[in-house]
Amino acid sequence: MLSCFLHQRAGGFVKVAVFGLGYVGTVTSACLASRGHDVWGIDVDGTKVDMVAAGKSPVVEPGLGELVAHAAARGSLHATTSAREAMEGAAVSLVCVGTPSSPTGGTDLGFVLRAVDDIGDALRRAPSAGASPPFHSVVVRSTVPPGTVQGVVAPALEDKLGVEEGFVFGTAMCPEFLREGSGVADFFDPPFTVVGTRHTRLADTLVELFHFLPDPVRIVGTSSAEALKYACNAFHANKVAFTNELARLFRVFGIDSREVMELFCQDEHLNISSTYLRPGFAFGGPCLPKDLRSLLHLGRMHSVDMPLLSGIISSNDRVVSDVIDRVATEEGRNVALLGLSFKASSDDLRESPNVEVAETLVGKGFTVRIYDPVVNPSHLVGANLQFIESKLPHLRRFLADSATEALADADVAIAFSSDPAIVDGLLTTPPRRILDLSGRLGASVEALAGYEGMGW
Repeated sequence: MLSCFLHQRAGGFVKVAVFGLGYVGTVTSACLASRGHDVWGIDVDGTKVDMVAAGKSPVVEPGLGELVAHAAARGSLHATTSAREAMEGAAVSLVCVGTPSSPTGGTDLGFVLRAVDDIGDALRRAPSAGASPPFHSVVVRSTVPPGTVQGVVAPALEDKLGVEEGFVFGTAMCPEFLREGSGVADFFDPPFTVVGTRHTRLADTLVELFHFLPDPVRIVGTSSAEALKYACNAFHANKVAFTNELARLFRVFGIDSREVMELFCQDEHLNISSTYLRPGFAFGGPCLPKDLRSLLHLGRMHSVDMPLLSGIISSNDRVVSDVIDRVATEEGRNVALLGLSFKASSDDLRESPNVEVAETLVGKGFTVRIYDPVVNPSHLVGANLQFIESKLPHLRRFLADSATEALADADVAIAFSSDPAIVDGLLTTPPRRILDLSGRLGASVEALAGYEGMGW
């Protein structure tokens, strides 16, 4: 869950300078201008500038041509090659330039830095001698790696202006979520409007800028806003590859994958939902590993290469080894494992990654004490019993009767579960180091010295 607060208020009209009249810049400019804002688009390409000034869209997009024509005719949309002209009296600069891949696969920030340089030149020119320029909001809308706004954009402006951020200008990240072919509709009905900034003044300005959108603006950390766009696009790419990979396998069996995925998407409780999309520890249990291996086996039997699904196994294994590596870097050899089953409130140990951690640490010579409020060896039967006997044949000698007992003399605690007894134990007998693999231990535990999360 994003740590954020919401802003929502009635807004007025704002003068905006939009750097870049490509797809994102033109859609953003036209949509903002159509709602009454005074929008000035800037581009080095004179042809694009002339087209917008004449009420024509430089990009093809349903509904965009009409918006550009109407906004230009009413005088709310302008275009120029001069950043200084566009920023005269503007409260906001939106950087919507391209961020193509570099030859090595990284992000080329050249166009962003050119836009920032132009913004700095314009801001250096005070309205009159001795007067201080008004506060200006510099907002990156282009997709940039986490840390770019605070680590690249803000320092570049500070060097140009000779002042620290917060006096003359503030910076923010406001990612766009526009799909080509439905960009106008997406702008007016976005999944969310996210602004990453540390400046309340800037946040208020953008709330005013986007006041006409249906949902409130979400204010988050700058890097979180930058990372969000990558997370979304990576997930979208993953969905396409996932669906097509299954389709290549299912067609071998004469299955219409369109029918399968249509039914798949009707499950909004598990499939199309926030379920499982939470940072934490590896998956395990009697279903996911088994069924994934079965799919991969079917692929091999029918000569269907499935690299995405194969990669899931490797990625999941990496999560387990990462925890073991983090424990092994410490000098202490006493480890408390809090939770053993693959899921809280269950005693199912089959293919539990927690058991794998325990087995590996025992094999590496660590002294391991385990507390699980649910697992009782005398109650384990069938495949569940067989699995644990193959992994930890002497489970009873590792088990503690309470979290406090497991934590006694522990150098590090690995918390798989957030059971109240485990939380109380950590607060009562905190070890020197705590690895939280659930993310649900609560603020009191997270405030303890030595606390570490998996990815937070």
